[in-house]
Amino acid sequence: MKILLGIAAMVVLVVTGCATTEQVAVQDQPAVCGFLGADVCRQLTHGQEGEAGLRWVNPKAQMTQYKKVMINMIGFFGSDPSKVPPKDQQALTDTFAKALHEELAKKYEVVDQPGPGVVKVQVAILDAEAATPGMRSISMAVPQMRLLSTGASFATGKFPFAGGAEAAAKLSDAVTGEVLAAGVDRRVGGGSIKTVAQWEWGDAENAMKAWAAMIATKMYAYTSGAKKP
Repeated sequence: MKILLGIAAMVVLVVTGCATTEQVAVQDQPAVCGFLGADVCRQLTHGQEGEAGLRWVNPKAQMTQYKKVMINMIGFFGSDPSKVPPKDQQALTDTFAKALHEELAKKYEVVDQPGPGVVKVQVAILDAEAATPGMRSISMAVPQMRLLSTGASFATGKFPFAGGAEAAAKLSDAVTGEVLAAGVDRRVGGGSIKTVAQWEWGDAENAMKAWAAMIATKMYAYTSGAKKP
């Protein structure tokens, strides 16, 4: 019986412990509607698997006309400034901006001026939570602790000592200002062994890299015509 339980535990660990980040429910906060605007905020619905936690796509938008993007990285918006030191805010903002540029550049021409066929991509960091230094690494590196952490994540929805972040994105026509789509998502640190040697904001960084890839992929699905609004 002990052997069977051990095997089962290892299977659980393998299945759940490979992700660097995990999606969790968006935290309701004034900053969400403050950034997206009340009209858009009212139309947000829960996303499906692989989509933002809350999202909206303008059903009237002619998405296939857009071939270029202009990135507007807002940085921290409406967050408690005492939670993240200014130098770390800047580091996280720079990480997010770099990841977003890299991902969008794979599919679009990135420009710095509005014009016909240009989507303005505005992104704001609404919240960031640091991992507990040292304990996050130990909980992932020591097999017994990692197993306990995986079990705890099932009960609480989050790995112990992990950090995370919440962000929002708004896509609009760069000339007219018409909002084309919007989304809000929250992610926390996952169980990947890659998280062992991270700095305290590593989980937040991983979330931002995941969002950059998701924004580029989902946006391209609409602008390429593969998916309809």
